[in-house]
Amino acid sequence: MTMTLVRTRPRDRELDLESFCAAAQLHPDLVHRLVTLGLLDAGPGPGVGDRGVVLAAGALARVGRIERLRRDLGITYTATGVVLDLLDRIDELERLLRQPRRGR
Repeated sequence: MTMTLVRTRPRDRELDLESFCAAAQLHPDLVHRLVTLGLLDAGPGPGVGDRGVVLAAGALARVGRIERLRRDLGITYTATGVVLDLLDRIDELERLLRQPRRGR
């Protein structure tokens, strides 16, 4: 008998607004602003109002990048979206360059 093992990626843990703000050490108003600017994705959760908002735990790393860009380079939150998109694109292109080329 053969068995196929499939490795699946665990779904990101979701945090309510209060837990996310505590972990990121940010005020809820700032998190709302980042969501409004499209820098963070928030989804509906159980509850009403602020208690009904959930964010992926993985967004904590993105918040860290946003805050470092603002602190170290003085980039505004509005401009941060463009910078993050460019950094992600650079990462993707570098990853493609590291892959072995086929047909040569």
